[in-house]
Amino acid sequence: MTNKNEEKLKFSAEISKVLQLMIHSLYTNKDIFLRELVSNSSDACDKLRYAALTESSLMEGDSDLSITIEANKEQKTVTITDNGIGMSREELIANLGTIAKSGTQEFASKLTGDDKKDMPLIGQFGVGFYSSFMVADKVTVVSTKAGASESFIWESEGLGEFTVTSTEKTTRGTKITLYIKENADDYLDNFRIRHIVQTYSDHISFPIYLLDEDKNREQINTASALWMRSKNEVSEEKYTEFYHHVSHMMGSPWLTLHNKAEGKLEYTSLLFVPSSKPVDLFHPDRKSRVKLYVKRVFITEEHAELVPSYLRFLRGVVDSEDLPLNISRETLQQNPLITKIRDAVVKKFLSELKKKAESDENEYKNFWKNFGAVVKEGLCEAYSPREQILEACRFNSSNFDNDTLASLDSYISRMKEGQENIFYLTGENINSIRQSPQLEGFTSRGIEVLLLSDHVDDFWVNVVLDYKGKQFKSITRSDINLESIKSEKTDKPEEEKAEAPKENIEKLCERIKSILGNAVGEVRTTQKLGQSAVCLATKEGGMDFRLERFLIEQKQIAAAAAKILEINPKHPIIKHLAEKGNANIDDAVWLLFDQARILEGEEITDPAAFTRRLQSFVEKSLAA
Repeated sequence: MTNKNEEKLKFSAEISKVLQLMIHSLYTNKDIFLRELVSNSSDACDKLRYAALTESSLMEGDSDLSITIEANKEQKTVTITDNGIGMSREELIANLGTIAKSGTQEFASKLTGDDKKDMPLIGQFGVGFYSSFMVADKVTVVSTKAGASESFIWESEGLGEFTVTSTEKTTRGTKITLYIKENADDYLDNFRIRHIVQTYSDHISFPIYLLDEDKNREQINTASALWMRSKNEVSEEKYTEFYHHVSHMMGSPWLTLHNKAEGKLEYTSLLFVPSSKPVDLFHPDRKSRVKLYVKRVFITEEHAELVPSYLRFLRGVVDSEDLPLNISRETLQQNPLITKIRDAVVKKFLSELKKKAESDENEYKNFWKNFGAVVKEGLCEAYSPREQILEACRFNSSNFDNDTLASLDSYISRMKEGQENIFYLTGENINSIRQSPQLEGFTSRGIEVLLLSDHVDDFWVNVVLDYKGKQFKSITRSDINLESIKSEKTDKPEEEKAEAPKENIEKLCERIKSILGNAVGEVRTTQKLGQSAVCLATKEGGMDFRLERFLIEQKQIAAAAAKILEINPKHPIIKHLAEKGNANIDDAVWLLFDQARILEGEEITDPAAFTRRLQSFVEKSLAA
């Protein structure tokens, strides 16, 4: 404490990293500082307008919300003032002294310490208020919370600390003064300021005024809600800047959806699909980030659930004409109008997604790689339009390389005569799935298998039973009969196609079962294998391996069920074992079983015994 009113505090470590980059930045597009500050002021006005719906006294004496910018060439300052909600002392410290937004935290986490590599991150993230230090040696913030009796001054030169001082009450809102650096004095020019605002912030729905030297003010934005304008009035550049505003992401949106619904349900929506993954896409709270407005009044962003969690990557606004202005955030989720709007938005989005997929499959592939795992979460929700979601889905396939994705409709068109199921195989990653022995019999017959590696795949395949009359079936099931499917056989030497005598194979199955005991539920032959001797399978209705492991880790089930060991009667090792008669084959059987477990990601129950057996076999082969 330097005196009874002033408190000196240190920035958090993350903010210090951000500020150091800002202060020493050579970033060319420093205009973003003004865009970020105006956006913050707009948010403050939005928050006050909503709060005043239930507490009208907060806006007494100053109900015309606006933002004012003033450049003073003599003092070398730029001041941005708003009459929005304002900040208390605690909010000044929290919002300006520590990491308050996930986007800023993500920015800080990506800093490498190499200025040349770090500079482009400023343009990508913007990082809000802190971008001020690209152009200012010192920043002063004076803020008065709506309804409060005192004001506070926040001040910093961005050198590791800041001060907060109480002061006599000023007018409601926030006033930010930037003391401009010598090399940034072009921002003291009103023409430059007007150009930046009209380029980046014209969509702001509150008036933005520019003061001249005589304190005359001129409105320099259109101050009309962009989403309320007709499509032919909005340029791609305006859409893109609004996307930057609502998403806090850079670049251009992958898809823009501007729609006005009229009739029994009236609302306007302007939604964007980002061209890259938002930083919070897989945050555990799975919150959507679509803003709800009622008759152009901002209501909330986090409570309305205007889009389901599986479309949480969408950014934008929905403006309703039917909801009451004084609706509380707590009752929004129970309001039937919200449900109707959400259903309509989902239907429109999936319709546009289908058009996009049909018009440009390569572009659609980029979308799916970014958001496919999230979209598939909708297949697990009870009241989602599953068939439309499945139409949108794309999958890796045993028929194609990793760069080519297959739709379910295209898969069905390639199904073989006699094939009744859509076959799939799940695993940790696509490359490991492609190496699975489970695929051998399918690929040798030209039967396509979908390869599923997203964690959500383990769940939706147990919820969605079929698509257009074709049932989904894991190829790990033991009841698959490949002989019933007419397919192209690969040419193999006759000796490889020959099986051991049926009687010998049956006896071998019984013997393997007696050796392994309760470690397996059953031993049987299979047509699924080609180059491999054995594999594990699950009975019809059983869980896939990865889902079972997940549920064990989550303590949802106590232990794994005994698997079925399937053997390849055409494989030389199996034929050799079948001919052994009464010879000791215990070690060989356990090695084969452990091999099958390893290939499916299962744990070996006795690593020491496995090592001993393997070492013994190596010694014998070397001595032979």
